[in-house]
Amino acid sequence: MSEFPLLHPGVHAAAMPNKPAIIMGQTGALATFAELEALSNKIAHLLRRAGCTPGSHLAVMMENCALYLAVTWAAQRSGLYYTPINWHLKPDEAAYVVNDCGADVFIASQALDAIATAMKPQLHTAKSFLASGTVPDFQNLEDSLQLMPATPIADETEGSPMLYSSGTTGKPKGIKRPLAKHPLGTFSIVDQLARRFYNFGEDVQYLSPGPLYHSAPLNYAMSAIRQGGTAVIMEAFEPEQALALIERHKINRGMFVPTHFSRMLNLPADVRARYDVSSMRYAIHAAAPCPVPIKDAMMDWWGPVIYEYYAGSEGNGFCMISPSEWTAHKGSVGKPVLGPIHILEPETLEPQPTGKQGLVYFEGGAPFEYYNAPDKTREAFHPKGWSTLGDIGYLDDEGYLYLTDRKSHTIISGGVNIYPQEVENCLAVHPDIADVAVIGVPNSDFGEEVKAIVQLKKPADASDEKAADIIAYARSKIAHLKCPRSVDFVEALPRLANGKLMKRTLKEQYWS
Repeated sequence: MSEFPLLHPGVHAAAMPNKPAIIMGQTGALATFAELEALSNKIAHLLRRAGCTPGSHLAVMMENCALYLAVTWAAQRSGLYYTPINWHLKPDEAAYVVNDCGADVFIASQALDAIATAMKPQLHTAKSFLASGTVPDFQNLEDSLQLMPATPIADETEGSPMLYSSGTTGKPKGIKRPLAKHPLGTFSIVDQLARRFYNFGEDVQYLSPGPLYHSAPLNYAMSAIRQGGTAVIMEAFEPEQALALIERHKINRGMFVPTHFSRMLNLPADVRARYDVSSMRYAIHAAAPCPVPIKDAMMDWWGPVIYEYYAGSEGNGFCMISPSEWTAHKGSVGKPVLGPIHILEPETLEPQPTGKQGLVYFEGGAPFEYYNAPDKTREAFHPKGWSTLGDIGYLDDEGYLYLTDRKSHTIISGGVNIYPQEVENCLAVHPDIADVAVIGVPNSDFGEEVKAIVQLKKPADASDEKAADIIAYARSKIAHLKCPRSVDFVEALPRLANGKLMKRTLKEQYWS
C-alpha cells in the first residue's frame, strides 16, 4: 500500500477547502471538503463520547444525503465497523440487522423517523440518534454536535463497512473483514482498484445514482472523495435527471447497474439527444448481469467507456473487463485481477476443464467471515483456503470468466439481491397456501422480477383475486421490493423424494 499516498477529506480540506466534496443531484446542495472535514470530525468526537473505540460498531439508516457520507466518514476515520441499513425494510427487519451487527450506536435521519421510532423498542443498543427533530428515546444529533470540536480525534485509524447480504436461510448475514488497523488515509482495496483501473484522482466528477446503503455506491462515492474528487449523489435515480447531471457537472465517472442503462435507453430519442454525455470516461457497472443488447446499445450511445466488474462485498476477489475486451468476449465479466480463479464441480470440488461450468472460487482473496454464521462461513471456503460467492460459471480458453447461474437462486432485480427463501417463508404461513416456490423471471427493465408459484390448499380457489390477495399479504409482511409481482398457480410443485424443490425445473419454464 506504500505506493499510494495517505489521503482522506482532511488532506483535501487543507489543500482546497472550498472545492465541493459532495453535491446533491436534485437540490444542488453541496458540502465542501472543509465542511465535510469539520462535520465528520464532530461526529467522530461524538462517537468517542458515546463509548465507541476502534472495532466498535455503528449502524446508520438514512436516505441519500450529504449527512450520510459525513457519518460514514466519521466511522471510517474512527476505526469503526459501520453498517448501512436498507430503509425499505420493515421495522422488525431493520431492527434485526442493527441488533445482529451488535451496533453500539444507531443513527437515523429525520426523514426516516417513523421507521426509526417503530424499530426503537426492538433495539438492543442504548445509544440512538436522530439527525434532527424530537423523537422519544432518540438523542438529537444536531444538538449533540454543537458541543463537539471540529478538529480530528487523537486516535484516528481506518475503519471498515460491514454490509449485510442474505443467504439461503433468508436471514441477512453481515460480511465482516478484519480491521487492518492502518493509519487514516490508507487506501482500501476499493480505492486501489479505483485508482489503478478507473484513474480516480482529484479530477473525478463522480455520479452515484444508487442508494448509499448498497456496497458499491457507498464504497465508490467514499473513494471518489478520499482521492479528492467530487461525488454527485442522486437522491433517487431518474433517467433524464441522470443525463442532465452528467452534462451539468461534466461527470467523467459513474457507477451503474443494468437497470439504469435500460431506463436511460428507454427515453425517447429526442430526449436522449438533448444532453451532452461526452465527458463520461468510465461508466462502471456491476451487481447484475447486463444483457448483451443493452450493453451494445450503451456503447453505441456513450462510446467505448462501459467498464464491468464482478466482485462481492466479501472482498475476496475481483474480475474486470474493459470495453475493448468485452467487444471480443461478449457476455464475460472479465479476468481476475487479485488472484487466480478455479472452477470446481459443486459437489465433488473437482477442477473443471476450460468451458465447463462449475462453482467459481477465488484464490488469494482477503479473509472474511459471515458474522454470527460460522456454518455459512465454512461453506464459502475450500480446504485450500479459496473462497466462493456461490456463483456458477466457466472460463474460456483465454481465461475470461462467464457467469451462468445465481448463487443459491438469488433473484437480482434492478441490481438488488432478493432471496427467495425469505419470501417463501413469509408466504408459507398464508392460510390458503399448501406449498410455494419463489423464483426470478425475466423483466425487460429490472432484469428479473419476483414470481411466486403457489399450490393452494383448495385448487379451485385459484383466480386473479386470489393472486392479488397473496401479493398484498406479502407486502404487509416484508419489504415491498422483495414481494412477488405476479403469482402462478399449480396443482403441485416439483419435488424430489427427499423433499428438495426442483427450482431449476421451474425456472426453465420461464427462461427457455
